[in-house]
Amino acid sequence: MRALVGRIARLLISSVLLFVAVITVLFLLLELAPGNPIQSLVGDVPISPAFEAQITAAFGLDKPLWERYLIYLGNVFTGNLGYSFGTNEPVLELILGRAGNTLALAVPSFLISTTLGVILGSIAARTRRRWLDSGISGAAVALFSVPNFWLGMMLIMIFSLTLGWLPTQGKAPYGQEGIALQYMVLPIITMATSEVAYKTRIMRASMIESLSQDFIDTARSKGLTPRRVLWRHALPNALLPMVTISGYSLGFILAGSVLVERVFGWPGMGLLFIDAIGRQDNQVVLGVVIVLTVTIIIVNILTDLVYGLVDPRLRSQLTRKISSTRKVEVSA
Repeated sequence: MRALVGRIARLLISSVLLFVAVITVLFLLLELAPGNPIQSLVGDVPISPAFEAQITAAFGLDKPLWERYLIYLGNVFTGNLGYSFGTNEPVLELILGRAGNTLALAVPSFLISTTLGVILGSIAARTRRRWLDSGISGAAVALFSVPNFWLGMMLIMIFSLTLGWLPTQGKAPYGQEGIALQYMVLPIITMATSEVAYKTRIMRASMIESLSQDFIDTARSKGLTPRRVLWRHALPNALLPMVTISGYSLGFILAGSVLVERVFGWPGMGLLFIDAIGRQDNQVVLGVVIVLTVTIIIVNILTDLVYGLVDPRLRSQLTRKISSTRKVEVSA
Protein backbone atom coordinates (compact mmCIF):
# COMPACT_ATOMS: atom_id res chain seq x y z
CA MET A 1 0.00 0.00 0.00
CA ARG A 2 2.87 2.34 0.77
CA ALA A 3 4.31 1.80 -2.69
CA LEU A 4 1.00 2.79 -4.29
CA VAL A 5 0.67 5.86 -2.05
CA GLY A 6 4.25 6.85 -2.86
CA ARG A 7 3.60 6.52 -6.58
CA ILE A 8 0.49 8.68 -6.35
CA ALA A 9 2.34 11.24 -4.21
CA ARG A 10 5.14 11.53 -6.80
CA LEU A 11 2.60 12.01 -9.57
CA LEU A 12 0.78 14.73 -7.63
CA ILE A 13 3.99 16.60 -6.76
CA SER A 14 5.25 16.55 -10.34
CA SER A 15 1.82 17.64 -11.59
CA VAL A 16 1.70 20.62 -9.21
CA LEU A 17 5.19 21.69 -10.28
CA LEU A 18 4.20 21.42 -13.94
CA PHE A 19 1.03 23.39 -13.25
CA VAL A 20 2.95 26.21 -11.58
CA ALA A 21 5.50 26.25 -14.41
CA VAL A 22 2.75 26.59 -17.04
CA ILE A 23 1.14 29.49 -15.16
CA THR A 24 4.50 31.23 -14.70
CA VAL A 25 5.60 30.97 -18.32
CA LEU A 26 2.25 32.05 -19.74
CA PHE A 27 1.88 34.90 -17.26
CA LEU A 28 5.29 36.30 -18.21
CA LEU A 29 4.67 35.88 -21.94
CA LEU A 30 1.40 37.79 -21.73
CA GLU A 31 3.10 40.54 -19.76
CA LEU A 32 5.79 40.85 -22.43
CA ALA A 33 3.25 40.90 -25.26
CA PRO A 34 2.82 44.32 -26.94
CA GLY A 35 -0.37 46.31 -26.49
CA ASN A 36 -2.37 47.90 -23.71
CA PRO A 37 -5.27 45.85 -22.30
CA ILE A 38 -6.95 49.01 -20.99
CA GLN A 39 -6.97 50.53 -24.49
CA SER A 40 -8.37 47.27 -25.84
CA LEU A 41 -11.10 47.47 -23.22
CA VAL A 42 -12.27 50.99 -24.09
CA GLY A 43 -11.61 50.67 -27.82
CA ASP A 44 -10.89 53.75 -29.93
CA VAL A 45 -12.69 56.08 -27.54
CA PRO A 46 -10.24 58.67 -26.16
CA ILE A 47 -10.00 58.65 -22.36
CA SER A 48 -8.37 60.96 -19.90
CA PRO A 49 -5.23 59.91 -18.00
CA ALA A 50 -7.19 60.05 -14.74
CA PHE A 51 -9.85 57.65 -16.01
CA GLU A 52 -7.18 55.33 -17.40
CA ALA A 53 -5.41 55.35 -14.04
CA GLN A 54 -8.71 54.55 -12.33
CA ILE A 55 -9.35 51.54 -14.58
CA THR A 56 -5.75 50.39 -14.20
CA ALA A 57 -6.06 50.47 -10.42
CA ALA A 58 -9.44 48.70 -10.54
CA PHE A 59 -7.90 45.72 -12.34
CA GLY A 60 -4.76 45.80 -10.18
CA LEU A 61 -2.49 46.59 -13.12
CA ASP A 62 -0.76 49.38 -11.20
CA LYS A 63 1.01 46.87 -8.94
CA PRO A 64 4.53 45.53 -9.63
CA LEU A 65 4.85 42.45 -11.84
CA TRP A 66 6.01 40.12 -9.05
CA GLU A 67 3.16 41.20 -6.77
CA ARG A 68 0.54 40.66 -9.47
CA TYR A 69 2.02 37.23 -10.20
CA LEU A 70 1.92 36.11 -6.57
CA ILE A 71 -1.62 37.43 -6.12
CA TYR A 72 -2.78 35.65 -9.27
CA LEU A 73 -1.03 32.40 -8.31
CA GLY A 74 -2.68 32.46 -4.90
CA ASN A 75 -6.08 33.17 -6.43
CA VAL A 76 -5.71 30.28 -8.88
CA PHE A 77 -5.14 27.77 -6.09
CA THR A 78 -8.33 29.01 -4.43
CA GLY A 79 -10.36 28.67 -7.63
CA ASN A 80 -10.45 32.39 -8.47
CA LEU A 81 -9.35 33.02 -12.05
CA GLY A 82 -10.14 36.73 -11.94
CA TYR A 83 -12.50 38.83 -14.02
CA SER A 84 -12.61 39.42 -17.76
CA PHE A 85 -11.35 42.80 -18.93
CA GLY A 86 -13.99 42.87 -21.64
CA THR A 87 -17.18 41.78 -19.87
CA ASN A 88 -16.21 42.14 -16.19
CA GLU A 89 -17.61 38.65 -15.59
CA PRO A 90 -15.84 35.95 -13.58
CA VAL A 91 -13.45 34.10 -15.88
CA LEU A 92 -14.34 30.72 -14.42
CA GLU A 93 -18.04 31.25 -15.19
CA LEU A 94 -17.22 32.22 -18.78
CA ILE A 95 -15.10 29.11 -19.25
CA LEU A 96 -17.56 26.72 -17.62
CA GLY A 97 -20.29 28.14 -19.83
CA ARG A 98 -18.28 27.07 -22.88
CA ALA A 99 -16.72 23.85 -21.52
CA GLY A 100 -19.79 21.73 -22.25
CA ASN A 101 -19.71 22.70 -25.92
CA THR A 102 -16.03 21.77 -26.21
CA LEU A 103 -16.55 18.42 -24.48
CA ALA A 104 -19.50 17.72 -26.79
CA LEU A 105 -16.94 17.57 -29.61
CA ALA A 106 -13.89 16.28 -27.76
CA VAL A 107 -15.43 13.20 -26.13
CA PRO A 108 -17.02 11.72 -29.31
CA SER A 109 -13.83 12.52 -31.24
CA PHE A 110 -11.78 10.69 -28.62
CA LEU A 111 -14.04 7.62 -28.57
CA ILE A 112 -14.33 7.40 -32.34
CA SER A 113 -10.60 7.86 -32.96
CA THR A 114 -9.65 5.29 -30.32
CA THR A 115 -12.12 2.68 -31.55
CA LEU A 116 -11.24 3.07 -35.23
CA GLY A 117 -7.52 3.24 -34.44
CA VAL A 118 -7.63 -0.09 -32.60
CA ILE A 119 -9.71 -1.81 -35.30
CA LEU A 120 -7.80 -0.51 -38.33
CA GLY A 121 -4.40 -1.02 -36.69
CA SER A 122 -5.27 -4.62 -35.80
CA ILE A 123 -6.51 -5.35 -39.32
CA ALA A 124 -3.38 -3.84 -40.89
CA ALA A 125 -1.12 -5.90 -38.63
CA ARG A 126 -2.97 -9.18 -39.10
CA THR A 127 -3.98 -9.12 -42.77
CA ARG A 128 -2.07 -11.17 -45.32
CA ARG A 129 -3.23 -8.90 -48.11
CA ARG A 130 -0.31 -6.61 -48.69
CA TRP A 131 -2.42 -4.06 -50.56
CA LEU A 132 -4.77 -3.72 -47.57
CA ASP A 133 -1.92 -3.17 -45.13
CA SER A 134 -0.26 -0.67 -47.47
CA GLY A 135 -3.54 1.11 -48.07
CA ILE A 136 -4.37 1.51 -44.36
CA SER A 137 -0.79 2.54 -43.47
CA GLY A 138 -0.53 4.98 -46.37
CA ALA A 139 -3.89 6.55 -45.59
CA ALA A 140 -2.89 6.89 -41.95
CA VAL A 141 0.32 8.72 -42.85
CA ALA A 142 -1.50 11.00 -45.30
CA LEU A 143 -4.33 11.89 -42.91
CA PHE A 144 -1.93 12.50 -40.04
CA SER A 145 -0.06 15.00 -42.21
CA VAL A 146 -3.15 17.05 -43.05
CA PRO A 147 -3.68 20.14 -40.82
CA ASN A 148 -7.06 19.91 -39.12
CA PHE A 149 -8.07 23.49 -39.93
CA TRP A 150 -7.42 22.87 -43.65
CA LEU A 151 -9.37 19.61 -43.51
CA GLY A 152 -12.24 21.42 -41.82
CA MET A 153 -12.39 24.04 -44.56
CA MET A 154 -12.33 21.34 -47.25
CA LEU A 155 -15.18 19.49 -45.54
CA ILE A 156 -17.21 22.72 -45.42
CA MET A 157 -16.59 23.33 -49.12
CA ILE A 158 -17.61 19.80 -50.10
CA PHE A 159 -20.45 18.83 -47.77
CA SER A 160 -21.88 22.27 -46.94
CA LEU A 161 -21.31 24.64 -49.85
CA THR A 162 -21.25 22.14 -52.74
CA LEU A 163 -23.58 19.33 -51.65
CA GLY A 164 -25.58 21.26 -49.08
CA TRP A 165 -25.88 18.25 -46.79
CA LEU A 166 -24.58 19.78 -43.56
CA PRO A 167 -24.47 23.27 -42.00
CA THR A 168 -21.33 25.36 -42.16
CA GLN A 169 -21.04 26.94 -38.72
CA GLY A 170 -22.62 27.17 -35.30
CA LYS A 171 -24.05 24.53 -32.98
CA ALA A 172 -27.78 24.86 -33.76
CA PRO A 173 -30.17 26.78 -36.04
CA TYR A 174 -30.60 30.44 -35.19
CA GLY A 175 -32.79 30.93 -32.12
CA GLN A 176 -32.70 27.26 -31.10
CA GLU A 177 -31.24 26.25 -27.75
CA GLY A 178 -28.93 23.29 -27.24
CA ILE A 179 -26.80 21.44 -29.77
CA ALA A 180 -28.15 20.02 -33.03
CA LEU A 181 -26.64 16.72 -34.12
CA GLN A 182 -26.04 17.71 -37.75
CA TYR A 183 -23.90 20.64 -36.60
CA MET A 184 -21.55 18.24 -34.79
CA VAL A 185 -20.74 15.94 -37.71
CA LEU A 186 -18.08 17.96 -39.55
CA PRO A 187 -16.26 19.25 -36.43
CA ILE A 188 -16.06 15.75 -34.95
CA ILE A 189 -14.74 14.29 -38.22
CA THR A 190 -12.16 17.06 -38.40
CA MET A 191 -10.96 16.54 -34.83
CA ALA A 192 -10.93 12.75 -35.00
CA THR A 193 -9.21 12.25 -38.37
CA SER A 194 -5.60 12.94 -37.39
CA GLU A 195 -6.04 11.01 -34.13
CA VAL A 196 -7.42 7.99 -35.99
CA ALA A 197 -4.38 8.04 -38.26
CA TYR A 198 -1.92 8.32 -35.37
CA LYS A 199 -3.57 5.61 -33.28
CA THR A 200 -3.78 3.30 -36.29
CA ARG A 201 -0.01 3.51 -36.79
CA ILE A 202 0.67 2.93 -33.08
CA MET A 203 -1.77 0.03 -32.87
CA ARG A 204 -0.35 -1.62 -35.99
CA ALA A 205 3.19 -1.56 -34.62
CA SER A 206 2.05 -2.78 -31.20
CA MET A 207 -0.03 -5.59 -32.70
CA ILE A 208 2.83 -6.78 -34.91
CA GLU A 209 5.07 -6.96 -31.86
CA SER A 210 2.40 -8.78 -29.87
CA LEU A 211 1.81 -11.36 -32.63
CA SER A 212 5.53 -12.22 -32.60
CA GLN A 213 5.55 -13.21 -28.92
CA ASP A 214 5.93 -16.78 -27.71
CA PHE A 215 2.52 -16.96 -26.05
CA ILE A 216 0.91 -16.38 -29.47
CA ASP A 217 2.74 -19.44 -30.85
CA THR A 218 1.49 -21.39 -27.84
CA ALA A 219 -2.10 -20.29 -28.51
CA ARG A 220 -1.79 -21.31 -32.17
CA SER A 221 -0.34 -24.68 -31.22
CA LYS A 222 -3.46 -25.35 -29.13
CA GLY A 223 -5.53 -25.15 -32.29
CA LEU A 224 -7.22 -21.82 -31.66
CA THR A 225 -8.66 -20.04 -34.66
CA PRO A 226 -6.72 -17.02 -36.04
CA ARG A 227 -9.57 -14.72 -35.08
CA ARG A 228 -9.55 -15.96 -31.48
CA VAL A 229 -5.77 -15.67 -31.29
CA LEU A 230 -5.94 -12.11 -32.56
CA TRP A 231 -8.79 -10.71 -30.51
CA ARG A 232 -8.54 -12.84 -27.35
CA HIS A 233 -4.77 -13.15 -26.85
CA ALA A 234 -2.87 -10.64 -28.99
CA LEU A 235 -5.20 -7.67 -28.59
CA PRO A 236 -5.07 -7.30 -24.77
CA ASN A 237 -1.27 -7.25 -24.85
CA ALA A 238 -1.18 -4.85 -27.80
CA LEU A 239 -3.57 -2.44 -26.07
CA LEU A 240 -1.05 -1.53 -23.37
CA PRO A 241 0.67 1.22 -25.41
CA MET A 242 -2.76 2.50 -26.44
CA VAL A 243 -3.55 3.27 -22.80
CA THR A 244 -0.75 5.82 -22.71
CA ILE A 245 -1.47 7.10 -26.20
CA SER A 246 -5.15 7.58 -25.37
CA GLY A 247 -4.29 9.80 -22.41
CA TYR A 248 -2.11 12.06 -24.52
CA SER A 249 -4.68 11.94 -27.32
CA LEU A 250 -7.32 13.71 -25.27
CA GLY A 251 -4.84 16.52 -24.63
CA PHE A 252 -4.12 16.83 -28.34
CA ILE A 253 -7.83 16.89 -29.13
CA LEU A 254 -8.50 19.64 -26.60
CA ALA A 255 -5.57 21.67 -27.90
CA GLY A 256 -6.66 21.17 -31.50
CA SER A 257 -10.19 22.26 -30.68
CA VAL A 258 -8.98 25.88 -30.69
CA LEU A 259 -8.57 25.96 -34.48
CA VAL A 260 -11.46 23.62 -35.20
CA GLU A 261 -13.90 25.73 -33.22
CA ARG A 262 -12.65 28.80 -35.04
CA VAL A 263 -13.23 27.20 -38.45
CA PHE A 264 -16.73 26.00 -37.61
CA GLY A 265 -17.75 28.92 -35.41
CA TRP A 266 -18.36 26.49 -32.54
CA PRO A 267 -18.93 28.42 -29.28
CA GLY A 268 -16.53 26.47 -27.08
CA MET A 269 -13.43 27.21 -25.04
CA GLY A 270 -11.26 27.35 -28.15
CA LEU A 271 -13.28 30.14 -29.73
CA LEU A 272 -13.38 31.95 -26.39
CA PHE A 273 -9.59 31.67 -26.24
CA ILE A 274 -9.05 33.13 -29.71
CA ASP A 275 -11.51 35.98 -29.10
CA ALA A 276 -9.76 36.77 -25.81
CA ILE A 277 -6.39 36.98 -27.57
CA GLY A 278 -7.85 39.45 -30.07
CA ARG A 279 -9.20 41.61 -27.25
CA GLN A 280 -5.98 41.23 -25.19
CA ASP A 281 -8.13 39.86 -22.38
CA ASN A 282 -5.23 38.25 -20.54
CA GLN A 283 -7.32 36.95 -17.66
CA VAL A 284 -9.49 34.87 -19.99
CA VAL A 285 -6.46 33.62 -21.94
CA LEU A 286 -4.78 32.51 -18.72
CA GLY A 287 -8.02 30.99 -17.46
CA VAL A 288 -8.62 28.85 -20.55
CA VAL A 289 -5.03 27.58 -20.54
CA ILE A 290 -5.24 26.80 -16.82
CA VAL A 291 -8.48 24.83 -17.22
CA LEU A 292 -7.04 22.87 -20.16
CA THR A 293 -3.80 22.26 -18.26
CA VAL A 294 -5.64 20.94 -15.20
CA THR A 295 -7.77 18.69 -17.40
CA ILE A 296 -4.76 17.26 -19.22
CA ILE A 297 -2.83 16.75 -15.96
CA ILE A 298 -5.75 14.87 -14.39
CA VAL A 299 -6.14 12.69 -17.49
CA ASN A 300 -2.42 11.90 -17.53
CA ILE A 301 -2.45 10.98 -13.83
CA LEU A 302 -5.38 8.65 -14.35
CA THR A 303 -3.69 7.19 -17.43
CA ASP A 304 -0.49 6.51 -15.49
CA LEU A 305 -2.40 4.82 -12.69
CA VAL A 306 -4.51 2.74 -15.07
CA TYR A 307 -1.39 1.67 -16.97
CA GLY A 308 0.18 0.54 -13.72
CA LEU A 309 -2.88 -1.57 -12.97
CA VAL A 310 -3.26 -2.99 -16.48
CA ASP A 311 0.38 -3.79 -17.24
CA PRO A 312 1.17 -7.11 -15.50
CA ARG A 313 4.88 -6.20 -15.25
CA LEU A 314 4.24 -3.01 -13.28
CA ARG A 315 1.49 -4.70 -11.30
CA SER A 316 3.83 -7.52 -10.28
CA GLN A 317 6.52 -5.03 -9.24
CA LEU A 318 4.01 -3.19 -7.09
CA THR A 319 2.80 -6.49 -5.61
CA ARG A 320 6.36 -7.53 -4.76
CA LYS A 321 7.01 -4.20 -3.06
CA ILE A 322 3.85 -4.54 -0.99
CA SER A 323 4.71 -8.15 -0.08
CA SER A 324 8.28 -7.27 0.94
CA THR A 325 6.98 -4.38 3.06
CA ARG A 326 4.59 -6.69 4.86
CA LYS A 327 7.35 -9.25 5.50
CA VAL A 328 9.55 -6.56 7.02
CA GLU A 329 6.69 -5.40 9.25
CA VAL A 330 5.94 -8.98 10.36
CA SER A 331 9.61 -9.75 11.09
CA ALA A 332 9.92 -6.54 13.06
